[in-house]
Amino acid sequence: MQLNKIKIGDTVRFLNSTGGGLVTNIDTKKGLIYVEDEDGFEVPVLETECVVVPKVNMETNFPVKDFSKKPEVQIVQDIGQKIKIEEPEPIEIIETAEGDKLQAFLAFIPNNIKNLSVSTFDCVLVNDSNYFLFYNLVIGDSGQRKSVANGIIEPNIQEDLATIVNTELNDWENLQVQIIPYKKDKIYEYQSAIDINLRIAPLKLYKLHSFTENEYFEEPALLFELKNTQETLYAEISADDIKKAMFQKEPYNKPSLHKEKSKPNAEKIEVDLHINELLDNTSGLSNADMLKVQIDKFKSTLEENKHRKGQKIVFIHGKGEGILRNEIVKLLKTQYKSYQYQDASFREYGFGATMVTIR
Repeated sequence: MQLNKIKIGDTVRFLNSTGGGLVTNIDTKKGLIYVEDEDGFEVPVLETECVVVPKVNMETNFPVKDFSKKPEVQIVQDIGQKIKIEEPEPIEIIETAEGDKLQAFLAFIPNNIKNLSVSTFDCVLVNDSNYFLFYNLVIGDSGQRKSVANGIIEPNIQEDLATIVNTELNDWENLQVQIIPYKKDKIYEYQSAIDINLRIAPLKLYKLHSFTENEYFEEPALLFELKNTQETLYAEISADDIKKAMFQKEPYNKPSLHKEKSKPNAEKIEVDLHINELLDNTSGLSNADMLKVQIDKFKSTLEENKHRKGQKIVFIHGKGEGILRNEIVKLLKTQYKSYQYQDASFREYGFGATMVTIR
């Protein structure tokens, strides 16, 4: 799958003139598409001079953002049989009111969501900001690093970076993303460079619930927000504070003769409540029966961990119609009032998970 490739049935608009319409036919050899305008006339036009008008996702009512694709450099042969490169026209930079807040995402989109075990995955960079981004993606282990995509992406643009096949997924498990934001010929507020490591477990790409509806693509996608997870605190410490700390005497603490009690395991527990993860065979079971199995698993997990104060448990229930989540919230408000709960990380689980903290 190539994102934004024009297909029959798409609605397009012309780049170099007013107008547009519905695509009724495509001549791939000549690079032409035939567009039926509002008056019913069919007009042939070069595919490179059209752009697909994004549709609204009817299931979520999310408007799919109109991110333009970068125009490709075309190689044209002139009459003298010399090869020349036709430079693309500069893209008009359109800034948005909320775009001065740096926001970028890395998306993974399966090309065959019905059969993830054999699917390839498109890696797409989304720049949802008013900044130009110099980016660099690096994969591999230490000492054997390789840049798989680098360049500059314009403001409010999405760009295909790579298509990953199954045999390459292990190489992408440890992904380093580097981004430097800036504006051209404009004054702007300082933005920190981004340099983060993403751990993309190959197994995660084989699970259907990893891919969720979103406002950037019509297809379900696995989205990672690109931002530094740790911000330096040195700027908040004054010179007087540093001097005071250097000359302040620390009280002597006599070593304790008793060992401290070991803290409970703070590692997050994940529990997948999708019915196909709990049962090998669901034939003969009603929806109510399957819901009971899921709720019983939820209760038994809380029972097993009730003495582990501070333990965080993520229950993956999926988005669906929200029935299972509503039942879980109802139980947390009645039988488990002392426990804290919240939506789990969108970056890791999308909209389909709830995190419970044992209290």
